[in-house]
Amino acid sequence: MRIGELAAAVGVTTRAVRHYHRIGLLPEPPRQSNGYRDYTLRDAVELARIRRLTELGLSLDEVKDVLTDDVGRDLVEILAELDADLGRQEEEIRQRRVRLGRLLEQAKRTGQLPVEAPVSPELTALFDDMARASARLPGPEPAMAAKERELLALLETGSSGADLGWLYAMGQGLIADAEAMRRAYTVYAQMDALAEAAEDDPRVEETARAIVDGIPDEAAQAMIAAEGKGGSCEEDGFTDALFAEFSPAQSAAVRRAIELLRERAG
Repeated sequence: MRIGELAAAVGVTTRAVRHYHRIGLLPEPPRQSNGYRDYTLRDAVELARIRRLTELGLSLDEVKDVLTDDVGRDLVEILAELDADLGRQEEEIRQRRVRLGRLLEQAKRTGQLPVEAPVSPELTALFDDMARASARLPGPEPAMAAKERELLALLETGSSGADLGWLYAMGQGLIADAEAMRRAYTVYAQMDALAEAAEDDPRVEETARAIVDGIPDEAAQAMIAAEGKGGSCEEDGFTDALFAEFSPAQSAAVRRAIELLRERAG
């Protein structure tokens, strides 16, 4: 058989056959006097097996391992690993579809998705509640509210769920208490008002205390616990970049709020 006839018999391309030759997966047959390769039925059988194995999802390296094992023990092991890997992929796909379903349901319910999407169900619920609270207020939403949503989405993305107990506790506290959400938006407005203020403005202390008063005890305790493990309140490059987003007075208010939280935790 010529290479084209071999490829047609197995249902692959001649380019694939030549590639298998180059990587040593399919031995090259002897050439005839005219220079053409002369393939046998055995070559077709081997090529067909390669095709079946790759269609199962094996890599070419794994196929090579299987073909070098006459008794087939490696094939059983590799297929078991492949089956386990496919099971993990199925679970990942299932979880992704659940998240996509929530996003689509949210878009259907609200007519749009927030710019921070996609986030966890916990943050989705909090951001939905913030949108409802903002809609009830006169005028535009405070800029600090949008900045906080960006920060919360960033923290969630870069941290494991175990590190974010304080964040979810704070969110649940705001969702469960309409008055707490109203106070939060008052604090956002106070922070906005500090945008052009000096660091020694008396409103800095007032705003810092308002920030701390709006954090539920459970969230405050979890936040301080995270700090003790080298968490979000430690001074590092990330913290420096975070404070660089604030004006001097806003930064002073947040730093003072952290001090007050430490005092509150004892």
